[in-house]
Amino acid sequence: MNRTPFRISWQHAQLRFRKVLSTGRAYFVLSLCSMAVFVMLGLAGMLQKSFAVSPVQSMKGFAASVSGRFFESLLGMELPHMTGDPGTSPFQTGKLAAFLVRFLTDLNPNDPKSLLAREMPGMNPDRSVLLRPGSGGGDEAPEDLGPIEEEHGGGQAAPSSGDPGRDPEPESEPAPSEPSASSPRTPSSVQHDTGSDKVVFIYHSHNRESWLPELKPGTKDPNDDKINVTLVGQRLARQLEARGVGASQSSKDYASSVKAYNWNLSYKYSLQTVRQALAGNKNLKYFFDIHRDSQRRGKTTATIRGVDYAQVYFIIGHRNPNWKENEQFASRIHERLEKNYPGLSRGIWGKTAANGNGEYNQSISPDSVLIEIGGIENTLEECYRTADVLAEAIADLYWESQDAEKVDGKAAAGGTGKS
Repeated sequence: MNRTPFRISWQHAQLRFRKVLSTGRAYFVLSLCSMAVFVMLGLAGMLQKSFAVSPVQSMKGFAASVSGRFFESLLGMELPHMTGDPGTSPFQTGKLAAFLVRFLTDLNPNDPKSLLAREMPGMNPDRSVLLRPGSGGGDEAPEDLGPIEEEHGGGQAAPSSGDPGRDPEPESEPAPSEPSASSPRTPSSVQHDTGSDKVVFIYHSHNRESWLPELKPGTKDPNDDKINVTLVGQRLARQLEARGVGASQSSKDYASSVKAYNWNLSYKYSLQTVRQALAGNKNLKYFFDIHRDSQRRGKTTATIRGVDYAQVYFIIGHRNPNWKENEQFASRIHERLEKNYPGLSRGIWGKTAANGNGEYNQSISPDSVLIEIGGIENTLEECYRTADVLAEAIADLYWESQDAEKVDGKAAAGGTGKS
């Protein structure tokens, strides 16, 4: 009896079975590898979200480095009516190249100091990243420098006007000037009014920040215990009140009121000020820490309709876990400035906690932001003009939000009544 065909068939079946097994094993191995890759990517994403303090890592820096036309061109691929000028490139090559350099090396090509910052102690301030560019510029981050005496003298307060070695300053503070014809118009009749309720709180973590043109000729340290940024905060509060928005302001001088004062603990001191204000008034909604930047006039001044204004930066601290909410608040003010006073805002910057505070008391409220107004070579009058513009924008946004809440409340009540 011939069994050869059966043997051949059995051997062929064995070979096919082995192929199936080997193929299945390959699929199994590939599945395991794919699963491991996805698990690793998921873990990496979780770690990045937990430890990343710079939105550059989440590509927000990329969004700020390309023009709006880039995104329009992407939409134009699907929406024919959105096609732009084919003769111009949607890429802003300079900003995009600067972003790529910063993303890969953490060096800012627009700031030569960053080349040495890693090697020389004290040259690397809070690392900053541009969240939203402003039409007033924004390639360079704001600089936050302490008093000269503090930097070289072990953290002590800058000398006040009564200290030896300085001529006494006038006892009375300069009266803020009234809005000029070029300043925003103060409403003659207020349609809205918070009454006796204070809803805005203004304070100053670095309350002695001043301006060289306002001090004695030859002054090297732009800090003063009388002529300083608290005057700008007072102006902002008065302009908000004129628009029906109740505002209070703290002009507390920490250098003279805090025992063993240390400039590096400024935000710790001002946090107590904010907490005390909240304890006494639960109606407070908006919080503004007003500062003066340390850059020179050419980088902090905008000429709008023939009038000079001190430019503004908005600072967001990324140590605050909810910093995106604060950024949204700052964005609403920034967009209003961009619309009404293009060139005034230099954008919104995020700061890490690498070498600085990184939180700036902004976890107190999602409607809290640090604003830098002008630089060391601006004048008080220029800062007043900017305070007037800010008051106009903040008041408009406040009343718009209140009107929206009323509409939502009525809609919710109407829906409840029908149900």
